[in-house]
Amino acid sequence: LELLERLLGLPGGNKYGVQGERKVPVLQTNNGPGLTGLMTIAAHLVRQARKEQLLGSTAEEKAVVQQWLEYRVTRVNGGSSKEETRLILKDLNMHLEDKVYLAGNIFTLADILMYYGLHHIMVDLTVQEKEKYLNVSRWFNHIQHYPGVRQHLSNVVFIKNRLYTNAH
Repeated sequence: LELLERLLGLPGGNKYGVQGERKVPVLQTNNGPGLTGLMTIAAHLVRQARKEQLLGSTAEEKAVVQQWLEYRVTRVNGGSSKEETRLILKDLNMHLEDKVYLAGNIFTLADILMYYGLHHIMVDLTVQEKEKYLNVSRWFNHIQHYPGVRQHLSNVVFIKNRLYTNAH
């Protein structure tokens, strides 16, 4: 959430905590009870930064963004086994087959949070695994080069070393 805060150009200084066994994020607000849950807090930060377009423009885009944010919370955050990770990458690979971004042709909060959620998985994939999930790799590489998204996270390399160079 702090990465999202910086990406959105917010001043920062928000106090975050976690709640319960599943470590659900909590944002302490100055006025009243804190906000709970990744989707809730992320959408709040987007509205605070006045970048509502990241939540989608049309009713359908908004629903698709919500769908992928929910997927991020229920599947990606919960997915720890190799088999679960494989299913997540397979789902995403199929979905991204004919799309630039998760919500179609627009960059949204879903892309940002899914990128942050998958970074630790993508870093550990072999070249062969990345090639197996070509659409995910293409999307991930695109998002990591989107201005301001990657921040301090390591760059994930997708291109094999070329066997032949132009130098003779």
